[in-house]
Amino acid sequence: MPQFTADHPIAPATIETSYRLRQAHPADAVACYQLEQLAYNGGEEAATLVKIQRRIDQYPQGFLLLEMAGKIQGFVNSGCCYQVYMEDEGFKNLEGHDPEGPENLVMSVVIHPHLQGQGWGRTLLLNFIEHIRRLGKTRIHLMCKSEHIRFYQQAGFVYQKESASDHGGLAWHEMVLALR
Repeated sequence: MPQFTADHPIAPATIETSYRLRQAHPADAVACYQLEQLAYNGGEEAATLVKIQRRIDQYPQGFLLLEMAGKIQGFVNSGCCYQVYMEDEGFKNLEGHDPEGPENLVMSVVIHPHLQGQGWGRTLLLNFIEHIRRLGKTRIHLMCKSEHIRFYQQAGFVYQKESASDHGGLAWHEMVLALR
């Protein structure tokens, strides 16, 4: 499987900071878990350490990290399948995951709170999209909260519907981006 390698092909236009994008490794799990807990304020929608470890172990090529000064400041993680089922725990636990599947399902897009609103989420997401496109996937699916719909639409995602999911006791919306 190809690994993600990039010399920052897409970066915030107004920020001059050195950063690195790379594929996650098992040793990154604790730092990713801590960042997810921080970004989600410890909410129920945040992934557990076990889920983060499973995502890195089962599909590292779908787990992209943003590093600055050697510290993980953001990440996107995902799985792939042939048939998309945006269910609560099945979706989040990689049930039905097959790395050869043409459909990519994003589970988390996380940016450290002190970097939010500065273009780093967009940088990470756009580079992730290009990486998944290079892997030959046909679509990227995700669920997001209402306040993030516009963010994903600006990256090319199309709103599908309100999700039946109530993961973490919240309302979610399904979105998709065609890659071909």
